[in-house]
Amino acid sequence: MWSLEEARSRLLADLPRLPQESVLLAAAVGQFIPAELTAAIDLPPFNNSAMDGYAVRAEDTRDASPEKPVRLRRMGAAAAGTVFTGRAEVGDCVRVFTGSPLPAGTDSVIMQEDVDATDSDILVREAARPWEFVRFRGEDVAAGSTVLSCGTRISPAAIGLLAALGRSHVTVRRKPRVAIIATGSELQPAGTPLELGRIYESNSLMLEALLRTAGAQITHRLWVPDDPRMTAEALAETLSSADLVVTAGGVSVGEHDLVRSAFIGLGGSVEFWRIAMKPGKPFFYGRLGEQFLLGVPGNPVSAFVTAVLLVLPALLSLQGAADPLPPDTAGFLAEEISNPDTRRHFVRVILDRAGQVHRAGVQASHALSPLATATGLVDVPPRTTLAAGDAVRVICIPGGG
Repeated sequence: MWSLEEARSRLLADLPRLPQESVLLAAAVGQFIPAELTAAIDLPPFNNSAMDGYAVRAEDTRDASPEKPVRLRRMGAAAAGTVFTGRAEVGDCVRVFTGSPLPAGTDSVIMQEDVDATDSDILVREAARPWEFVRFRGEDVAAGSTVLSCGTRISPAAIGLLAALGRSHVTVRRKPRVAIIATGSELQPAGTPLELGRIYESNSLMLEALLRTAGAQITHRLWVPDDPRMTAEALAETLSSADLVVTAGGVSVGEHDLVRSAFIGLGGSVEFWRIAMKPGKPFFYGRLGEQFLLGVPGNPVSAFVTAVLLVLPALLSLQGAADPLPPDTAGFLAEEISNPDTRRHFVRVILDRAGQVHRAGVQASHALSPLATATGLVDVPPRTTLAAGDAVRVICIPGGG
């Protein structure tokens, strides 16, 4: 059996990078940039006021005090989006607003609530400090500097930054096209009366929701019974149009596990099969030229955990993510967690606001209700007991909890 790290490294090394495309900035959130982005302008593009108030020469207010205020002449106003075209001289001030360009000759801004104002002048009762409440040109971003590095995922805040720098479009990696095939004659679609001996099919919907968090565009979501011909036809159809095909079920050792044999029958090769982990041992990776198949186990928790640890990194790697591995965070065990197995166990847990990590109920590979409450996974090594209070890393589940 392969270790998780060996399997993931092999998979990520094989996958290509998807083509680039230019998209509207408003539609780019969640996508990845293929090369560093630099600023075409300074941000802010000019010195401006950080407050509603009055632009002054700090020197003119040096002797101001509550007992002996300084009177300054109002020379005009500069609302945001307009420019005061004159120049402030000794004893002058200009009414400004947040974002107003700093008038020539001034070097400080006094907040409006700190002065007594009339239509013609203001009284200043406290000395202003040079450059107080002034935002300097380029202090946020200097023209020519890197604003987003290669492989960065565009966040809503990054959308705001790029828009502020004047971009209407951005070059990104295309989103991956993904097909999902659920297998098993025991499956039945939701919304119909459940027949004896059958279960509702849930893996494909669960996987679709999970894979969309990594940018997947779902091209197919199919169900096929345990039939060799139908399995092969579904694989052939989806492999020809998707960047990645994900199957659920049919990859273990039973006589009805048909995905591997059907894929080999199409000319595909088995790159690896079975990983030393629990849940998710019978994970399968196959390749047919530049077509890729990832087979997750049929038990829903096994399907979900292997998708988090292997399929999501594959999708992020296709898009050129700088770091495609699942994010993790620190926590402390609220209770003992033991793993008597010879395989490492990815225990479903809940990380609370205090940083305490609790087991998320029953850890069986079929138990969906504990998984639905889990916020992360804790990697427990083989034949190991972690004590309450131990520091652990919690692998984050997208949308967990």
